[in-house]
Amino acid sequence: MAKFKEQLPYDLIKQFEELDLGATDMMEKMTRAGAEVVYEEIKKKLPKAFKKTDNLEKGLIITKTYKNAKEEIATKVGFYGYDTTRKTKQYPNGTPIPLIVLAREYGTSSGEKKIPILRPAFRKKKAIESAMLKVQDSYLPKE
Repeated sequence: MAKFKEQLPYDLIKQFEELDLGATDMMEKMTRAGAEVVYEEIKKKLPKAFKKTDNLEKGLIITKTYKNAKEEIATKVGFYGYDTTRKTKQYPNGTPIPLIVLAREYGTSSGEKKIPILRPAFRKKKAIESAMLKVQDSYLPKE
């Protein structure tokens, strides 16, 4: 009876082990790089939609990279906090910045003009993908 035994080269096994150990770190940095592209695009579009952007820019942040319940790695770009210069009876501590931005993003029933800021930034798929691939290339072994 014939017998066959296959053994993978030690170099290949070592590469797989290194890739496995660095995969989570690589993916965290990849999502961060993609989020930074989106962040810069949103920051560019803010002056086109608002006259004063100081408080809004302070509210625009990139979150820490995290794993969600499905074990997917993600990094968020979003608006957080309050614009204290816009205090009203309804919002005595200031109007929530996400509310201000979404009112401009989609318009309002009271006639506020619709000026998309977020959606165009997320549509820059080639730039986002290219930033993520640069990070990936730095982790993968060169041949």
